[in-house]
Amino acid sequence: MLFRKFTVSAGWGGRSTRHATAALVAVALLAGGALTTSAVPLAAQLRYEREYPSIEYSTRTRTDRVAQLRDRIEGGMVELAFEERGGYLTALLEQLDISVSSQTLVFTRTSLQARQISPRRPRAIYFNDDVYVAWVQGSEVIEISAVDPVMGGVFYTLGQDTADAGDFVIETGLCLECHDSYGLTGGGAPRHLVGSMLPDASGRAVYHEGWRLTDDRTPLRERWGGWYVTGTHGDVTHRGNVIVSSPEDVSGLDFAATGNREELSDLVDTSPYLSGHSDIVALLVLEHQVHVQNEITRLGYDARTSLYHDEVEGRSPAPGDTRASAETLQVIATVGEGLIRAMLLVDEAPLEANIEGTSGFAEQFELRGVPDNQGRSLRDLNLRRRLFEYPLSYLIYSRSFDALPGEAKAFVYRRLAELLGGDDRPEDYAHISEAQGRAILDILRDTKPDFPVSR
Repeated sequence: MLFRKFTVSAGWGGRSTRHATAALVAVALLAGGALTTSAVPLAAQLRYEREYPSIEYSTRTRTDRVAQLRDRIEGGMVELAFEERGGYLTALLEQLDISVSSQTLVFTRTSLQARQISPRRPRAIYFNDDVYVAWVQGSEVIEISAVDPVMGGVFYTLGQDTADAGDFVIETGLCLECHDSYGLTGGGAPRHLVGSMLPDASGRAVYHEGWRLTDDRTPLRERWGGWYVTGTHGDVTHRGNVIVSSPEDVSGLDFAATGNREELSDLVDTSPYLSGHSDIVALLVLEHQVHVQNEITRLGYDARTSLYHDEVEGRSPAPGDTRASAETLQVIATVGEGLIRAMLLVDEAPLEANIEGTSGFAEQFELRGVPDNQGRSLRDLNLRRRLFEYPLSYLIYSRSFDALPGEAKAFVYRRLAELLGGDDRPEDYAHISEAQGRAILDILRDTKPDFPVSR
């Protein structure tokens, strides 16, 4: 069997050199976290354990896709083949159902594998709806982050050593030094990060203040600094494919000259990678997906925690058919509005041009859609004025959304019905036309069996 070990890492004292290396690299899977090599507290000392006791982040049995793959491997149902190019990468992507077309290439040094990352050796990130895999040339490990339905972002490394046959290592401490949102925004729940900054030739930030988190609300002109980008986007500019010599050069940069690329051969040697692309549509979807996933995680954490306090403190249920107290329902309403706004793409930055990718990601993404009886899907892309034809996130089908406490999911469904079913929407939701609202509700009625809206 090619997979024999499943190690839990809260720190690195007393561990093998190989596991110590794994612990040191499993930070900032996506582009964006502050770099640190400080010692990691034990899992029992995690802030999540103190403030979210019902989540049991360090001890709960994981049910994410990586944990499921581990179980299949340990049961002898799966073997991971090792290849000269990429080690276990191709086999891992196949088993996790991640398309190579999702490849994006980031060359900023925002990982503890920083010494191995540069514009000449970018880090490749592959993803589907709930797993992210990051590969760096010459690294001893592959970084993996999965979305657990209850715990949110959980982190692993997979060893790239044929002699040891590859070990998954659970990272419960170190990764949260960047993916813990207490120190940033996000309400104090584990999350994924995508960022943009202007890098120099080594992949380091030209100036610290230039780095920022990005999502679907960020104007394209401020996105993808430190990323390679393939695809066409008309006259709209972005910060991808740019290397800056010094801060003094920033004001004179011609971003129009670095965009609209169908391939990267004049910028970087892509032959070591599984694809020659870093697809613009994949990047657009990635930023939207991370934004919504983080909001689902936050709502799940806060709702479960408040329900836990209802029980241990003996708080009385609110009037109506609910187990939740009035305090808990208020928490759900407050935090849930953030998820509603993310799912309905409030404040989405307009694309302002026709967007076309190069890797086939767009076509494969749409094929994964759940169609209604008219063939419409929430994964239908627009790519002219906005990302999606029907602006409600496809992550409403995700395991994380379905696992939300009943009171939280009921709130989301009720608000969606209110906002999409009426012709007098609040100003923040005016970007959704009456016809679009009806179409989205029809799609939900046909494809989401528990969506409680009558025709």
